[in-house]
Amino acid sequence: MRQLYTLIFSALTPLILLRLYWRGIKAPLYRQRWQERLGFYRTAPSQNVVWFHAVSVGEAEAAFPLIKLMQSQHPTQRFLVTTTTPTGSARVQAVLADSVEHVYLPYDLPVIVARFLRHFQPKIAVIMEKEVWPNLFAACAAEQIPLYVINARLSAKSAKAYKKIPALIKPALACIQQIATQTEDDQQRFIDIGASAQQVAVLGNIKFDLSIEQATIDAGLALKQNNFAGRFVWIIASTHQGEEEILLALYPALKAQIKNLLLVIAPRHPERFEAVKKLAEKQGLSVVMRSENCLVDDGCDVYVADSIGELKMLYAAADLAFVGGSLVAVGGHNVLEPAAVGVPVLFGPQMFNFQEIAEQMLKAGAAEQCDDDLAIAKAVLHIHEELSFRQSLSSNAKRFVEQNQGATARVAALLAQSLDA
Repeated sequence: MRQLYTLIFSALTPLILLRLYWRGIKAPLYRQRWQERLGFYRTAPSQNVVWFHAVSVGEAEAAFPLIKLMQSQHPTQRFLVTTTTPTGSARVQAVLADSVEHVYLPYDLPVIVARFLRHFQPKIAVIMEKEVWPNLFAACAAEQIPLYVINARLSAKSAKAYKKIPALIKPALACIQQIATQTEDDQQRFIDIGASAQQVAVLGNIKFDLSIEQATIDAGLALKQNNFAGRFVWIIASTHQGEEEILLALYPALKAQIKNLLLVIAPRHPERFEAVKKLAEKQGLSVVMRSENCLVDDGCDVYVADSIGELKMLYAAADLAFVGGSLVAVGGHNVLEPAAVGVPVLFGPQMFNFQEIAEQMLKAGAAEQCDDDLAIAKAVLHIHEELSFRQSLSSNAKRFVEQNQGATARVAALLAQSLDA
C-alpha cells in the first residue's frame, strides 16, 4: 500500500509544486526556500539533532514552551524545527531565532526523506498533534530514530477517514515509539485506527502551558491606552474567508448601541489582509491598518491587524475576543490564548478541532459559544453591559487555563527517556 501511496505522491508532486507557486502569487513567501521541501539545504549537514515538526502557527506556539524547557534541560543539544507554512516558519524564527535550526518539512517521498535524514541525522523525531507521513515514519524506523507524536489529537471525522486505509495507516503507526494524546477520547481513537494500547498514553494538552510574557501584556495595555483610548475593543481573531462578512455585518447595529465600539480584525492568513480591508471599506466603514501606524480617532470603525506574531498582545488590548475558524468548517482555533490573557472569550459552533477544550470552558463558565450571528450580537451586548459578567468570564477563563497546566513537563520527561538513553 505504501508503494501505491508513493507512486501517487510522485505523480502529484509537479502539481503540488505548481500549487506552491500559485499560492506565492498572493503570499510570496511560499515561493521562497522551496528547495528545502525537496531535501536540498544551504546549511552544512548537522548531526544528532532533536527534531520537532510543527505544521503552522498554532502547533509552533504550542511547541515553544516545550522546546525551551528541553533546551534548558539539555543545554549542549542541537535542535531542529520544521514547519509546513511560511507563517509557522516566521514564528519559529521570531521566537527561537538562532537557538534552533529551521527548515521546511520535506515532501513525503523516499528519496527526499532520505536526503533530509542524511543532512540532519535526528537523534529523536517529535511530531506535533496528528500528522501521519508513511514514508517519513518508515524511514525513521529503518534508521532506528525514536519517533514520537505528542500533544496528539484525533477527531472522530479524521479517525473515520484513517480507518478506510488501514493498510497504509497501521504500518505507519507501528513506526511510532510513543503517542502522547491530549485526552482519553484521542487515546481511544488512535487505538481504533491501529495503534497498540502500549503505544498510547494520555499526557494532557501542552497548549495549556502557553507562555505569555508580562512585556506582551504591557504592550497590549499600552496600545489600548495610547491608541484605543475610550473605545470598547472587540477583537475577532484568526478569521477565515466567510467569517469577516458575518461579523462586519453586525457592526452597524452594535455600534448604534455601543457608541465607542472598535472592531479589531486579525485574519488568520497574511495574504488576506488587504482583502479584509477592502471588504470593510465596501461596507462603508472607516479602516485603519496596523502597519500604517496611524492613530485611531473616534471615526475609525475597523482596525486590521496586518502583522504576524502579535495576537497575544492584541488580546491584551481588547475588552472582548471572538476566536475565528469557528463560524466556518475549519474547526476553530486556540481559545486558550485569550483565556490566559484574561479577555472574555466567544466562539462559534464549529469547534471540532478543540471540542473537549470548548466543552470544558463552557462548563467552567470560562467562555460563551454562539451558534449564529444573532447569538454573537446578543453576547457582545451582554458582555458590554454587564461588567460583573465580563469579569466573571475573564477570571474563570484564567483559572481554567492554570488548573490544566503541567503537560509540558510530562512530555519533556517522556522525550528525555530517548535523549538520556
